[in-house]
Amino acid sequence: MELTCSTFRKFCLNLLAILCCGPALVHAGDSHLLYFEAQGIAGYSSRDSKAIFYSMNPDAEMQKPSAGFDFLYRFSGEQGDWGSFALQGRLAVVADQNNFDKVEPQIYNAWFKVKTSLTDVWIGHNRPALGLGSYFDSHALILRTLPIQGFGYDRDWGVGTYRDFSWGNLQLSATTGSGMPVYFNGNYLLAGRLGYGVLNEDNYAAGLSVGYGRTLDTMGYELRENEPQNLRLMGADFAFLRNRFEHRFDLFYGEWLGKETVAVMYRLGYVFGPEERLKIEVQPTYWQSGGDNWLTSVCFSAQLTSDLTFRVMYEHNYEENDHRVIGQLYYYLPL
Repeated sequence: MELTCSTFRKFCLNLLAILCCGPALVHAGDSHLLYFEAQGIAGYSSRDSKAIFYSMNPDAEMQKPSAGFDFLYRFSGEQGDWGSFALQGRLAVVADQNNFDKVEPQIYNAWFKVKTSLTDVWIGHNRPALGLGSYFDSHALILRTLPIQGFGYDRDWGVGTYRDFSWGNLQLSATTGSGMPVYFNGNYLLAGRLGYGVLNEDNYAAGLSVGYGRTLDTMGYELRENEPQNLRLMGADFAFLRNRFEHRFDLFYGEWLGKETVAVMYRLGYVFGPEERLKIEVQPTYWQSGGDNWLTSVCFSAQLTSDLTFRVMYEHNYEENDHRVIGQLYYYLPL
């Protein structure tokens, strides 16, 4: 059974309409946050010898010229917060052969979470419990993590649970294994991560992950293969923040889309300048999955105002012999 792209997009538009009524639903004790989000993307590819208006691929969901919203609603009672609802959507412009002739509705976050005495449980479109992407939100960044690069899913439809301990956390998820769209064709993804350290408190976090299932090869909302393929992955991740330096590491090993796979990335960042508004990051990425490749990226970012960030990235894809320069203006305004 398959949920078609046209049906899925109607669903996205209905969610957008529901959001317009969201502020009217606030009850005493509840609270909500609403942001306007917009970005412009433009660059140049040496392989194609032309301007491009995406950071990775015109079919991928990230990054493209887009405008949308980010909405978070917290439900509260006498004992405090007991649940939350998140919805993040946008309209993205797809430039095919540099012709801006397609607008793509996208739903990024779309989940409902309930807090219990034992654990937090969510249902919807959220992060699978696999690797660095399970706790590092990079949807606004032009530097790409392994799931955004195509190994795993940055967001997936399903259910999950999360439990914090004094020494770290435990996450489990059961999702469709289809990424941005929803398909039911015998596909599924079971994942779990055991973490040590809490990044916001300890300035470090390390984790071991496992993933098992039969997953679909999708890029953005496009299904590239109808038949699900085996996924058997082990992962290790690490994040460490010290002084002005940021270290992030992610590793997957096993089988991805039926192919023996190794994928690893390391990101080194340095924050500097007035009020630490400037950052430079270097990221080498290596993968071997039906062929091997290196991707080397260098990114400079400047927070121009509290709402506006400028980023520029140089990227070299060795296998494709492609040199790219990508610029981004990202606007995130509380309403």
